[in-house]
Formats: sequence, structure tokens, C-alpha cells
Amino acid sequence: MITPDSPDRQYSTRLRTALVLTGSGTAGAYHAGVLRALHEAGVRIDLVAGRGAGAIGAYLAAVDGGPRLWEADGIWRSPAARSFYGWRTPLRLAGWALLAAVAVFALPLALLAVAVLVGLAGLLMTLVGFEGAGASLTAAYSGWVATLFAPAALPTVVPRLALFALLVACAILVGGVVAGMARGNPRRRSRQGVVGRLVGSPLSASSIVHRTTTELWNLIRGAAPMAAPPRAELARRYTELLSENLGQPGFRELLVAVHDMDARRDLVFAMLGPAQRTRFFARPALAEGPRQSEAFDLAGVGREHALDALAAALTVPLATEPELVTFSPEGPWRGETHRLCDRPGALARLLEEVAAAGAEQVILLTAAPPPGKVHELSSGRADLRGSAGEQLAAFESSGLRDVLENFAGRFARLFLIRPSHNPLGPLDFTGVFDERSDRMHSMAELVDRGYEDAYRQFIEPVVGASGERIQSSPPEPRRGAVGAIEL
Repeated sequence: MITPDSPDRQYSTRLRTALVLTGSGTAGAYHAGVLRALHEAGVRIDLVAGRGAGAIGAYLAAVDGGPRLWEADGIWRSPAARSFYGWRTPLRLAGWALLAAVAVFALPLALLAVAVLVGLAGLLMTLVGFEGAGASLTAAYSGWVATLFAPAALPTVVPRLALFALLVACAILVGGVVAGMARGNPRRRSRQGVVGRLVGSPLSASSIVHRTTTELWNLIRGAAPMAAPPRAELARRYTELLSENLGQPGFRELLVAVHDMDARRDLVFAMLGPAQRTRFFARPALAEGPRQSEAFDLAGVGREHALDALAAALTVPLATEPELVTFSPEGPWRGETHRLCDRPGALARLLEEVAAAGAEQVILLTAAPPPGKVHELSSGRADLRGSAGEQLAAFESSGLRDVLENFAGRFARLFLIRPSHNPLGPLDFTGVFDERSDRMHSMAELVDRGYEDAYRQFIEPVVGASGERIQSSPPEPRRGAVGAIEL
């Protein structure tokens, strides 16, 4: 591994360079900042590979769409990013209904608690000489209490309102299941119980997937005012745009890794140039079965799964529902529908495939800070999103350490860009309070941190010291690409 502190930090533009983006959730904001710096410095990148949120940067950077990651209205800086991985709509609505039921039951107790305060206030007013006002206050509030606790209200109205709210919550959950079945999406038989089928996973990745596919369509259509096509058609147009422009400035080869829960193996979706494609897809599989069962050529029959792979990479295990993907009947999976998701420990497999794609030097981006040291403990997160994010970040950080040890001599160069401190967990899209700096940290700040780290850890000490001539990217607007739709 080569870090800014390594004695051998030589960088060469003559080597085939791969940019590997790894991390979940908010890690994509850090990737965006680093990509901006690499874009400005004109660093040559032949292949972009990603897992988790890194797939967003990989898909956009492959078609010269990197600015849509870090611009003010881009994916990671726009206010819409706060809603990424929000609670599933049925769960959110059912939660509000359940909260209403609890509030109805708690109303009598709340009135009694307030009655104590009103009585004390009336007593104080009497002591200071406002006997009439104190008596009027207690009498008025006593009327409210008497009305609520009347035989016609408390034993009848309150339980009925609470029961109605509970029935509404159940109806919302059932409606969510029925709506999911009516959409016509791929389905799988399930052995879940009734509660598991109604509740399901707590979070949804639909907002971040929709935002990313919208940005991809905006790049493809150019200035043409056209509505976005279905996912399969959009995937076909994206792969056509990339395949027709491979080798052009700003366009790079693409590689994404996801996990197949049913086959219990990692799947790789790649768009490579002619010089690497045949050897990459023809090499022996790492697991039992043909190579075609785990490696899909986005330039061939696998092009229809380009956006399926993106959605699967953004699926957080346990927290979100897995992405259901129906494979071609002519393929090795014979039309089966499999559950795909991200795997936090898939970085090793991703680097294996990057090496198989002919990469000679690798720039590895991760939002995981270095391992903690003594006297660096912080308070644990008690909320569900924070606790899940802490565990996910810990798994990714430990997996990164193993990868750096095992792949130290696999490439001619391996450059690592990471933050020295990152208080944001993978699911902290609304920001988080940092105990070290005693202030709030936002995703926009993480984008800026990635930009600064790229210059401080790679561009200035590595690229600048290498003596290689690199042409910086001009600030002019992006040119039209072959295959893009223009007015």
C-alpha cells in the first residue's frame, strides 16, 4: 500500500489506472469531493469501480457526469439528499397512526398532570391576592377534566379513538403489501410470518436510486425535454452511450460488484474496452459454475441489468429490502429471480476483478477514517439509524484493513485517500453532532473534506512529485457526447 507517508509514492500516467470507490451511504459525499479534485487536476483514470454508494460515483464518472455529484444542486449537496434512505412510506404512516393511538391513551394522564400544575397556579394566585382569578382558573380547568372523565367520554370515546388509530395503522401496512404486489415488480415466494411480511425492512433506498437514475437520464438526453423511459430502456441507452464513447476524454470503463443472496456469491457487472473484455469474461470463475454466472458484460446481453446492478449496490443489508432481479431465460440462471444487495466486505472481490481487468495502479477512495487509538472513545449511538450505521462502518473499516494487507503487492501502485476523522455514519444524511469539535457536521462538509484530502494526500505529494505532465480539466461546460440526445 502507498499512502502519503510511504517513501515510494511514484505515480505514472503510463500505467493503466483504476479508481476504486468503496463505502456505504454518506461515503458517496466523500467520493464526490475526491472526484472533483481529480477532475480539476486532470488525473488520468482508465477504469472506475465501485461498491455501495461508490457505485453512484462510478456510474456518473464513467460517462463524464462527475460534476452532478458535487455541484450545488447535485446529488450530494442538494437538500433532497437529506431524505436518502428514509423510512419506508407504509412504516412511516403506520408509525404516525400508532403515535396517535398512544397520544389518545395518554391524554387523560396528561390532563391529570396538568391539573396538578393548574391547582398550584391557582393556589399561588390566591396567596398573592387574586382569589377570583385563581378560582376562575381552577374552575375552568375542572370543567375540561370533568368532560373528559365523564362516563360518556372516557370509557367509550377514548378507547374507540385509540382502536381506530390502530386499525388505520394495520390498514396502512396491509395496503403497502398489496400495493407492492400490484406494481408488477418481480416477486419471490417468502416464508416470512405475517408480522415480517407486513413490516419488512425499515428503510428504503428508492429515493437515492431514483435521484441517481434521474441524473443519468439528464446526461443522456442532453437538452432534449424528454421524460425518463422505463428502467430497462434507460439501462440500454446508458450502456450504448458508454460503449460508443469508450476511449474518449471523460469516459471510462466501468465495474461494479454486488452480492447475490440466493446464489451466495458476488456478481460483477462490467463495461470494458475491447483489449480487456475477452480476457476478463473468459477467465475461470472464482466459485463453482461458469464465469457467465457471476460476471455480466454490460456491452452484451447484460446491458439490461445495468441499473439493476446500481440499485443492488445501493441496497444496505438488513436495513433495506433486497433488489429483485430477473435474469434472462437464455442466461446461466435460466430466468430465475434473485435477491441482490451490497456486501460491506466485497472490497477484496472488487479489487480482484479490477486486477483481472488489467489495472496496474489503483487509487482507492474510502470515507472510513483510520482505526481508533487509546483515549479516542466517543458516545455510542442509541438511535436505530445511528446504531446500524456504526456497525456498518465498523465492518467496512475492518475489511479495509484486511484488504490493504493482502493487496499490498498486487498492484504496481496502490494509493489510498481517506479522511483523518469522519463523524458522519453511513446513514447520517441529515448531519450529526461531532463530540470532538463540539458542533454539527453535514454532508456538504464531507464533500469539501474529500476535495481537500485529495489534494493533500494524492495530487500535491504524489502526482506533483512524480514529474508527470497532466493537463488540468478546463472549467468550461461539458461537451456533447456521441450517443447523447440533443435538441
